[in-house]
Amino acid sequence: MSRGRGWQGAQELTVELDEPLPATAGPGAQERPRTVRALAYPQLVGDPQVGDRVLLNVSALARGLGTGGYALVVALPDALPADPPAGPGHLVKARYTPLQALVLGVDEQESPHHDTLRDADDLAGMPVVVADLHSALPAIVAGARLAATQGGRPAPRIAYVMTDGGALPAAFSRTVSGLRDAGWIHTCLTVGQAYGGDHEAVTVHTGLLAARHVTGADLTIVAQGPGNLGTGTRWGFSGVAAGEALNAAATLGALPVASLRVSGADPRDRHLGISHHSLTAYGRVALAAADVVVPRPTAEVEALPGWGPALTARITEQAARLAAPHGPHRLTHADVDTALLDALRATPVGLSTMGRGLDDDPAAFLAAAAAGLHAERNRPA
Repeated sequence: MSRGRGWQGAQELTVELDEPLPATAGPGAQERPRTVRALAYPQLVGDPQVGDRVLLNVSALARGLGTGGYALVVALPDALPADPPAGPGHLVKARYTPLQALVLGVDEQESPHHDTLRDADDLAGMPVVVADLHSALPAIVAGARLAATQGGRPAPRIAYVMTDGGALPAAFSRTVSGLRDAGWIHTCLTVGQAYGGDHEAVTVHTGLLAARHVTGADLTIVAQGPGNLGTGTRWGFSGVAAGEALNAAATLGALPVASLRVSGADPRDRHLGISHHSLTAYGRVALAAADVVVPRPTAEVEALPGWGPALTARITEQAARLAAPHGPHRLTHADVDTALLDALRATPVGLSTMGRGLDDDPAAFLAAAAAGLHAERNRPA
């Protein structure tokens, strides 16, 4: 075993297996390698060192599914971590699984912030940008920061509320680690079954209230962690929760902003233009009105590979289904230009969605960045 990159809460490893992964079924199946990349969460399993034996979960890796191409460390049989010290906190995340995490919730009775949050009920117009995919996070932040610069304001203090539709450990996300290290986001709050953020909360509602009243956020972004789940059915995808997050933001007196999942490169018709994920989550699940930000490309942007007039027309037609008389939302258009493209190129973390980068699918990232532009331009002074 050898150690690779490490970041807050996670450690990469290269592990030699006792036996190779099972070969894929079917004609032409090939034997799998005996060496795999693995990921350990030291706070849960201890910190693996060269020479340690590790127990791995390889189920998803063997099937070629998600998990970032990692096997996941379950335990170090010969180097079990010490029992955690006694302390406050009784929230259990990833509940009733072997690696459940006991954490201190920002909203629980033992928290120093309990009195602040006990009766908190208002976000005072704070913009809350909701996105389906984790990959939208850095693009939304880039758009918000550009809008602040253009408006002559300091960069906004941004909180990220990570829901539990994808990865549960916040440490799985190198994006969160990189944005925090660069000062692009101020804090990460993990809600529901997700854990490992700078603050833990029970629900999206208390996560949003903590973002405002505990961390002092000017703007908050809500999205699931990496690794969304989809089944190719109308309702069977984890991004359905984006509609519920808009409802939560509206209930608490925020400015709800819907970031559209857009693609000009996805080969699947249901995800071309505005994804059916956004159309379903915002059009059917979100009952409260939100600002739906529709990207309006300049001629230079529309001429980019992967865009074109046909994509603009498709996005415009699809977005109309979300506003009156069809839906409750307010459509707002945001110009996306080369300045926004340059802002995306300057992000401190890589941009990738469904295996495609900025040059492969510029519409995906520019649409998300447009939501950040709108949110910052409309936040209370």
